[in-house]
Amino acid sequence: MTGAARDDFGFDHVPETDQSFEEALQKARAGERLSVADGVELMTTGTDRAGIDARRKELVLEAADRRRAEMVGDEVTFVANLNNNVTTACTTGCLFCNFKNTAHLFESDSDVDHQGFTKTPAESRDIVADAVEMGIYEVTSVSGLHPALVLDEEHREILQSYDNPAAEVNYKPPEVYDADPGTYAEQLTAMSVDGVHVHSMTPEEAHHAKRGTDWTYEEVYRRLDAAGLDSAPGTAAEILVPEVRDVICPGKIGTDEWVAGMEGAMQAGLDVTATIMYGHVENEMHRVMHLDVVRDLQDRYGGITEFVPLSFVHQNTPLYDRGLVTGGATDDEDELMVAVARLYLDNVEHIQSSWVKFGNAKALKLLNCGADDLMGTILSEEITKRAGGEFGEFRSFDEYVDMITAIGRQPVERSTDYRTRRPLDIDADTHGPVLGPHADGTPLLERSRDPALADD
Repeated sequence: MTGAARDDFGFDHVPETDQSFEEALQKARAGERLSVADGVELMTTGTDRAGIDARRKELVLEAADRRRAEMVGDEVTFVANLNNNVTTACTTGCLFCNFKNTAHLFESDSDVDHQGFTKTPAESRDIVADAVEMGIYEVTSVSGLHPALVLDEEHREILQSYDNPAAEVNYKPPEVYDADPGTYAEQLTAMSVDGVHVHSMTPEEAHHAKRGTDWTYEEVYRRLDAAGLDSAPGTAAEILVPEVRDVICPGKIGTDEWVAGMEGAMQAGLDVTATIMYGHVENEMHRVMHLDVVRDLQDRYGGITEFVPLSFVHQNTPLYDRGLVTGGATDDEDELMVAVARLYLDNVEHIQSSWVKFGNAKALKLLNCGADDLMGTILSEEITKRAGGEFGEFRSFDEYVDMITAIGRQPVERSTDYRTRRPLDIDADTHGPVLGPHADGTPLLERSRDPALADD
């Protein structure tokens, strides 16, 4: 691990096992279900020696690539999508994040300049409507925990009934702020333009949407579903091990709450994704323990459509500024994270590689380490960019075809839930989406009415 020395935080869980690398690799090649000890041996390329062993690493990557081919074939999928995050106002204070801004800065009487934003439901609708006209069919929305954001008006009434709602349930009325974010229900309804798929409401946001009540996560997600939510992202997972969360996000929901939120979403009939955010203070044991939580959740509910490894972008984050980390994951660690995820998560079909996190060349490399999905067009990306990411905010279908065919794989447009797929004709002059309500194969940027979107 490169983000910090393993002994810096006195963790109880360390990457030590009684298993051998050779036996773990044999089990992986045979398709047997791996134990946590097996996963740690593969992630470390053997705990019997320090550092990453180059030869052993290649054996792990080969096993993962073979498993990928057996599970999903040679297709590389992607979607036509837009990110529309509602607000950067947040009260959580996670040390790995540079997306949020302290919520009190958004109050009308604040005289502190900041680069944050809060969108009204009408503004969200306009942004999504423009993108739908361009051909996108998925909008992803992940936002800060704004004190004025509530599930719906019933929720607002409950929070207002507290004697001191700001202190007791982290609620302040919209009139305190420069911009009114409305309610979660209003935002989801606003973004549900012409049948676009709305992928939103992390377990952390769902927890915020039920604060001060005795509502279950299932009830919250059913209300969100009725408002326009189609699936839920399993972000806010970071590392699902309490001792790591105590360091990087002590104000965030714990592992049990994250799992409960995901359970509630699936009980409400929604598809979900699952993520890991690694390469900071955690070690390889923590990473595999995280995978074990995800695999168990999938065993019980079966609603996880994809697993998304998110390599920590450190440059502009409090963890880096405070000297708690000196960098992010290495190339070897990124490759092994994807590979071991493929081998360990025997019940999750799809593993994503991120050009936003890694850039094109490395994202393609990870497609040969066990990944089979290459994200989406995005059109706008705010979270990684604000943390110091340098790889842009848009990829065209033409670029996708060039990238994917360069490694001998088949580019495939997919729906958010993977149930609808369209292999692209690689010999066509131009490529564009067809699955959306207004998509007709026209390249996305050619139809943009906002020149700023063309800046890559």
